Amino acid sequence: MNFVRAALVIAFCMFCSSCLAGEVNLTVLYNNVPFDKELSLSWGFSCLVEGFQKTILFDTGHDGDILLKNMEKCRIDPKKVDTVVLSHLHSDHIGGLKDLLAKKGYNGEVYFPVSFPDDLKDHITKLSKIAVPVQRPQQICKHVWTTGELGTTIKEQSLIIETQEGLIVITGCAHPGIVSIARFAKNYFNKEIFLLLGGFHLFRSGEDHIQEVVSELKSLGVKKVAPSHCTGDFAIRRFRKAWGKNFIDSGCGARLSLELP
Repeated sequence: MNFVRAALVIAFCMFCSSCLAGEVNLTVLYNNVPFDKELSLSWGFSCLVEGFQKTILFDTGHDGDILLKNMEKCRIDPKKVDTVVLSHLHSDHIGGLKDLLAKKGYNGEVYFPVSFPDDLKDHITKLSKIAVPVQRPQQICKHVWTTGELGTTIKEQSLIIETQEGLIVITGCAHPGIVSIARFAKNYFNKEIFLLLGGFHLFRSGEDHIQEVVSELKSLGVKKVAPSHCTGDFAIRRFRKAWGKNFIDSGCGARLSLELP
């Protein structure tokens, strides 16, 4: 796995000034899209964000055992996670939280959409050190924000990271629409999007809609894309073709590094 990580970091760092002190590291810990064959695959998503005042786990996948085993293989101690941010209610993004809270004695803070049902909010509040219901954009620590709840039918929050090169936007499933999320991030922070990573929720979309999304993200100036999870194989191929060298493989086990401002 060290070789896999090194190869990806080198490829990714070609697009930033350097990766010395003050770098952000992203590790995809849970995904149904393969990358590192040593990690277990399952439908869902989880991404670890390191390099800030807080170590942040964005989403927890569906199966806690798989999440924790993948963390172990990546030599990541769950107890060193300071903050968990949950994107939305679906089990493939919050299912691993129970095992993280119970089996590993995680006692950090959990940010979750305020629209979560009361029984789930009570459960999170009981087991976590600090429970933070989120409705509007909110800063988690220096350089890291949540968008707050976006969308209507399925409300969802995404993670925003400010870097020297622009914004990194990490999505869970992009139910509000990946274009809408990208546009919101760009307008709210008045900064360009350097990297859009995560689930784009296009696996049930037709070719015309996928091409429309590709065109709109291009128009928004999204420099690099790293789609996985619920994006769908066909859509991922379209993104790879459209972005070329600016397409980044981000399946399970992928690790990315980028310099902070």
